[in-house]
Amino acid sequence: MNSGPGLIGPLRSGPKTQPSKPLPRRDTEQSEMYLKKALWSESMATPESDQKAPYPATAVGELVTSLNRQRLYREVTLALRTGLREARAEFSFLRVRGLRSILKFLRSVAESDSTINLFCHSQSIPELQVVPVLFQNSLKQYEEDTVANLDHIFGVEPMKISSPSTDAEVALALRVLEGCCLLHRESTIFAHQHKAIEILMDILSTRGVLEQGACLDALISIMLDSSANQMDFESCDGIEEVAHIIRDKQVDENLRMKCGEFLLLLIGHVNGRERPPLARIHEDVRRLLGEKSASLIWAASQFGSTLDPEQRLTALHIQARRVLESLDLY
Repeated sequence: MNSGPGLIGPLRSGPKTQPSKPLPRRDTEQSEMYLKKALWSESMATPESDQKAPYPATAVGELVTSLNRQRLYREVTLALRTGLREARAEFSFLRVRGLRSILKFLRSVAESDSTINLFCHSQSIPELQVVPVLFQNSLKQYEEDTVANLDHIFGVEPMKISSPSTDAEVALALRVLEGCCLLHRESTIFAHQHKAIEILMDILSTRGVLEQGACLDALISIMLDSSANQMDFESCDGIEEVAHIIRDKQVDENLRMKCGEFLLLLIGHVNGRERPPLARIHEDVRRLLGEKSASLIWAASQFGSTLDPEQRLTALHIQARRVLESLDLY
């Protein structure tokens, strides 16, 4: 499924003889967080240093590996602390900036197993955990905030007021949630603790097309290998809301296509296990969409186990289009 714009560009090999116009300081620091190579790794790679090295090659290699790992871990923690600080801000535009920084960081992390492992390790540290911050700020349900007393009026300490989340902020937060759950399986547990399914179903039924599309992608990621979230989805009658959207011909066609992809992935991958939690899903799809569409969804959901990722994505789009056509015919 589509999780946002493409990944960051390739790693730089070193300084150029004619550098281009420099970026502002803040942008340069953020955009090059994972693009810089360690100085010691370049010096160790030169033939002169290899010939003059007084230590065995294995010891030097282990030292370079250790230094690289320490450097990467410092960059991971710095990127998370910087992004999370702004993601907790009171103003929406600051939270949006923080979410964009975290999303860019996650795309960079996904490029190698070593950085994925470092990110997973960082999520065991409470102050670096991303998912709780999302539900405490950008995905917070403000209608639940009630004034319990008037102490903040008569007291000397002012009441903290945060600006409500914009559409762009909610969509970004959902993309970050999707990325965290795909890279770090335990993030689905954090999502369950914050009643993620209930909140996302509310977004799917009340927000605009931008947030709804991101919401469907996030739902798949938090239900993957998570029986607790799958059961929450069933108890919230989530399949009925998705079926309602895909049946409505007045809804944006791209969103209907996204619903078709969601159903294909839900039945074929999320629920494609022995004794799945979503025991009624086939029956519900048949009841809500009809026998022919339900049969097509089930057959099409078995696509592409031997295909590469790009071919799977193409096959997913084609099958989702066929699902829409079957619904429009009957």
